Amino acid sequence: MNGTMGRDGAPPAQIFDGALDADVDDDDESDLPIFSIERVQLQFQISSIAAMAVANNILYLAVAGGRILRIDLNSPQDIDDVELPKLKAPGTGSVRGLFLDPSGSHLLVTTSTAENFYISSRSPRAKQLSRVKGSVITSVGWNPTEPTSSTKEILIGTSDGKIIETYIEPSDEFFKREERYSRLAWKVPGGAAVDGLVVDLLPGKPELRRLMVSARGRLWHWVAKIQRHTPGDYSPIFAKFFDDEDSAVHMDFSAAAVSVLTVSPEDESLSEDRTFAWLNESGIYNGKLYTAPSTPELGNIIFQDSRLYPESNLPERAVPILGITLTKYHVLILRDSEIFAVNLLDSTVVFDERLSGGERLLGITSDSKSSTYWAYSSENIYEITVTDEDRDVWKIYLEQARFDEALRLARTPRERDTVATAHGDFLLDNKSFFEAANVLGKSSKPFETVAIRFMELKKSDALRRYLVVKLGGYKPKQTMQRTMLASWIVEMFMEKLNSLEDSMATRESERTTNIEAAQANGDSEKPVDQVGLFDKPKKRRPSGNPVDMEIKRVKQEFHDFVEQHKKVLDHKTTYEIISSYGRQEELLFYANSADDYAYVLSYWVRLEKWMAALQVLRKQSDPEIYYKYSTVLLVNCPKDTVDTWIRMPDLAPRRLIPAILSYSLTVPAGETNLAIRYLLYAVNRLKSTDSAVHNTLISIYASDKSIEESALLEYLELHDTDRYYDTDFALRLCIKHHRVQSCIFIYSSMSLYEEAVDLALKNDNFELASVVADRPADDPELRKKLWLRVAYKVINKEHGIKSAIEFLKRCELLKIEDLLPFFPDFVVIDDFKEEICAALEEYSRNIDNLRKEMDESTQTSETIRADISALGERFAIVEPGEKCFVCSYPLLSRLFYVFPCQHSFHGDCLVSKVRELSGPRVKRRITELQAEIQKGSTVVGPNKKTAAEELDGLVTAECILCGPYMINSIDEPFVSERDQEELAEWA
Repeated sequence: MNGTMGRDGAPPAQIFDGALDADVDDDDESDLPIFSIERVQLQFQISSIAAMAVANNILYLAVAGGRILRIDLNSPQDIDDVELPKLKAPGTGSVRGLFLDPSGSHLLVTTSTAENFYISSRSPRAKQLSRVKGSVITSVGWNPTEPTSSTKEILIGTSDGKIIETYIEPSDEFFKREERYSRLAWKVPGGAAVDGLVVDLLPGKPELRRLMVSARGRLWHWVAKIQRHTPGDYSPIFAKFFDDEDSAVHMDFSAAAVSVLTVSPEDESLSEDRTFAWLNESGIYNGKLYTAPSTPELGNIIFQDSRLYPESNLPERAVPILGITLTKYHVLILRDSEIFAVNLLDSTVVFDERLSGGERLLGITSDSKSSTYWAYSSENIYEITVTDEDRDVWKIYLEQARFDEALRLARTPRERDTVATAHGDFLLDNKSFFEAANVLGKSSKPFETVAIRFMELKKSDALRRYLVVKLGGYKPKQTMQRTMLASWIVEMFMEKLNSLEDSMATRESERTTNIEAAQANGDSEKPVDQVGLFDKPKKRRPSGNPVDMEIKRVKQEFHDFVEQHKKVLDHKTTYEIISSYGRQEELLFYANSADDYAYVLSYWVRLEKWMAALQVLRKQSDPEIYYKYSTVLLVNCPKDTVDTWIRMPDLAPRRLIPAILSYSLTVPAGETNLAIRYLLYAVNRLKSTDSAVHNTLISIYASDKSIEESALLEYLELHDTDRYYDTDFALRLCIKHHRVQSCIFIYSSMSLYEEAVDLALKNDNFELASVVADRPADDPELRKKLWLRVAYKVINKEHGIKSAIEFLKRCELLKIEDLLPFFPDFVVIDDFKEEICAALEEYSRNIDNLRKEMDESTQTSETIRADISALGERFAIVEPGEKCFVCSYPLLSRLFYVFPCQHSFHGDCLVSKVRELSGPRVKRRITELQAEIQKGSTVVGPNKKTAAEELDGLVTAECILCGPYMINSIDEPFVSERDQEELAEWA
């Protein structure tokens, strides 16, 4: 049978779970009733309905004629029709109950004749269960694990009080039974029908099961172990489950004609425990299905917290309750043609509707997977739609002072604020001040009201906590409020710390007074230095002073607060607050956290804690801070300050010069100026070319109290070639501080050799004077002049003429005749007779050499004169086939020239080539001569030569192939611009 179904033509209703966004306008949603009943329109004829079951959007209907209809609610047009063959004929019985597992895969059907059938979602046929034949099934406890192709181990309750464990696995074989086994697990005392079975898992305990069983007026609760088996072993798992009598807890009520045990739908969020409801004679007994502890005591806890909703609270009618089912927060009650919805939290009836025409309903059921709810009569199916079920639940929790649950269910900011305000007031009334501060800080209750309340109660810790929470609730753009609150919180921290330290100081003072009084009475313990060697050691009190521990805790809390809100705090205000309480440690912590290193640095400088200041400075990368504190730190802690500067290569040494000069004035005589190390670092490592840096280094070297000037000389020698210092400035400093050697070096480097020699001689430093006198090696005249000055000083100062003569021998330019005028008149010639003789011999040798050179010159001139005389008789032989070296045509074809090098040229070719290779002046002269020749002029110029003779002289002066012309053409390219066209052709 095929057909479609719907609810009066409307699409299926949707349930919105969870809190709505605060910005969503849900007025229309809140105006809708929570519960409503809609009749499902069937698109096919249906006979009388006997039973119905729904699970996982799969609906089963038992109708007359032994037919079971299976409808997938996701595609209701497809309907499966399953026949129960033994119920076809009239009088063979009818379907009494349908039991569908939560996955919608397995259905058990029981009949009034105790015939039981199994229908699988994978099979269109019903299979009879032979092993449970003869027992009317009244309830089924499905396996709580994930469903498979089989039912796995399930428990079946029967009308005669039996609980049977079975394992059903469908099979296509005709003669094979579906039940792998069926075994009696337990029997209800008295044989009352088992009308409710619930099997449940306990989290983290796979070996345990929770079992709830209802039978007339009694409800049992078990927590016990099952027998676990290896895969492929199909033995019963509840074989020993009921053996332990202590694992069962029960609750008794009066026996009822109708008894129903139901459990609420599965909670997808797992935020709450599921609930159960049990219909008995007295009413509806309901409670939470707690999952801990996993012991038999769990049943007592559940029953202790459960409560009874009396049936008498419903509108009075003589008709008893036929059935119940649970939603998340309500119980749906079926009574004849009426359906009620009772809130489980406050026991109020929130829904009461009677079907039109007084149609009598047969049953009510629910889909625990899809959270849908259904009722049916013999002719119709009704869906009980639920719209926004938990929208007002937060109010109920709020009235019951269950604030955590209320806050979890509150959706809009207004609702959450209402909960927070009520919760905070409740905590205040119950003197839970700290918790109240946490809650009220998130509420909209007037700030002044809450703050004054805490202040009146003198709960400063709670007030501080309230302010912290309130601060976290302000938006970043609310700068003023956040800064004011943060400043107040800082002040409260300081006040708290001072209070704790005062308290600790008072206790310590009292303890000291007590010890002194005890010692005065002679009954105190011995002082530490008077304890005997063999005295029994006393037990020491634990070092964990509660007040001290509280101080540490508050300090840590302050540190966390500062780290989190340092951007909100105003620097100046915070410094003033902390300073007013004298909290040095907290002041520095805040400054460091706020990266206000300049303040920390100035703070340590004011206290003259130089090493602490340097430690802060080393963490900085801003050069301006180094410059600002350079003077005070270098003067008071020079070595570590220089170390700090060297670690910061980005510093400009010029900016540190004022500090270096100030420090240099404070260096005592005999001590090393430590600033020199940084200047050398700047010069040698940083390669500074700043003249100010170099001048400062020279100034320090020159002004040193020590008479030693080796360091200055070493610097000057090292930078002799690249002098970045001011030589005039350096010279003035060296003269001022009597640095003679350095002055002489600077004079020499400036090529002022005479001044250098004079200064050396003035200080009787003949050795240095002689060194300087040798410097101008490329100027012998100056060198001799300098050496004469040295000679004059040496001869006048030396006591022995011999030693003076030996010293002056170092210069080869000095002769004995140069030195004679410097000797005194009374000097005996014997003292330097040898030198005079040696000089005379040298002169004699020089005269001989000059005579020999003159003879050689005379001979050379005679040879040249003979060559000139023979030049007029020279000739060259020209062969008949010889060619011009310029045009390559026969040489004898016209006037030609022959050079001694045997190169020959036509006259016109040679003139043209010479004019090409010569400079502009020669070119112009050749052109003028050729013009004169053409005019027939005979005499040109003062030398009385003809134009032809002068032209011959110009063109035959040198050979163009091996003379200067060819040498001068070394830089000309082989291919000239004129040859480019020919080059292109060859290319």
